[in-house]
Amino acid sequence: MLTATRRLIAVLLLALFRAASLAAQNTDAVPYPTPVEGDFVMRDFAFGSGERLPELRIHYRTLGTPVRDAGGHVRNAVLVLHGTTGNGANFLTPTFAGHLFGPGQPLDARRYFIILPDGIGHGRSSRPSERLHARFPRYTYDDMVRAQHRLVTEGLGVDHLRLVMGTSMGGMHTWVWGYTHPEMMDALMPLASAPVQIAGRNRMMRRMIMDDIRGDPEWRGGDYTAQPRGLADAVHVLMLMTSAPLQQQKAAPTRDAADSLLEAGVRRYTQTLDANDMLYAFDASRDYDPSPHLGQIRAPLLAVNSADDEVNPPELGILEREIAKVPHGRYVLIPTSDQTRGHGTHSVPAVWGRYLVELLARTER
Repeated sequence: MLTATRRLIAVLLLALFRAASLAAQNTDAVPYPTPVEGDFVMRDFAFGSGERLPELRIHYRTLGTPVRDAGGHVRNAVLVLHGTTGNGANFLTPTFAGHLFGPGQPLDARRYFIILPDGIGHGRSSRPSERLHARFPRYTYDDMVRAQHRLVTEGLGVDHLRLVMGTSMGGMHTWVWGYTHPEMMDALMPLASAPVQIAGRNRMMRRMIMDDIRGDPEWRGGDYTAQPRGLADAVHVLMLMTSAPLQQQKAAPTRDAADSLLEAGVRRYTQTLDANDMLYAFDASRDYDPSPHLGQIRAPLLAVNSADDEVNPPELGILEREIAKVPHGRYVLIPTSDQTRGHGTHSVPAVWGRYLVELLARTER
């Protein structure tokens, strides 16, 4: 009976989402609540390398209010994790929050308590560019997840998560959450990621980015006073990593248009990125490898990638192989279309939102 009820809920929610998606094609995104911002400071934070920081600050944003059950456990918290060089504010856009967090939407902030942290080295959290430069501890994804866990449990008093989801690096963090805290969440949704050691072209591109920065004499061991020219070289690689050939051909159908698009992209990135922060962010993936631990994931997990993702190309067959190790895992590959955006499809819930609706319905208590 319970299974039949869940199926009915899933069908109804999916129908509502599809109707909303059709309506959204002709209307603006739905308004969502203004987030509340804060900082959680951890004293004498120990990194996996043995390095320590007297204070590690994690900045965060929340939408909605935590709801506790009769036992005092929070049941409506949703943790959303950002990508490399990004921050939690990246999700507060009409494209993302305007299709997820508003009234009647899949993660309606009136119903859910949404947590958007800035990872170590990112956004307004502690990062190399603030003071220590290349003397900042060399953090890893495990360090980042441990800090996120302490923010959630110690800083926000949340002992259970309805959902953990993330985009790109945040998707990789989602896999790590799944096996390091297997009893803490009801569901997991990694987007634009793979649960294996970063190798092949992915690793090569990351190495190019790091070498472009470290190999520039203007980097000066991290103690530069102006951004080194190597940052622009690193941005060139980043733009290739996140490229979407179909969309870029549409946006730049001529030689001059392509040159202008490139120049604008480089300007945008170099005006907002810091070389040390970027170097550390890409270096943090060096020992990522969930593959030996996938059998420890207990919560239902839905991995979603897009066929035009240059970072996680489907022809490698990685997720088809690895998802079989996850006890309650499922993998969805979204075909290339006018709506996909390459690696950036992870931030377009109008494309993949119906799968989120299905996951939430399937894991409803």
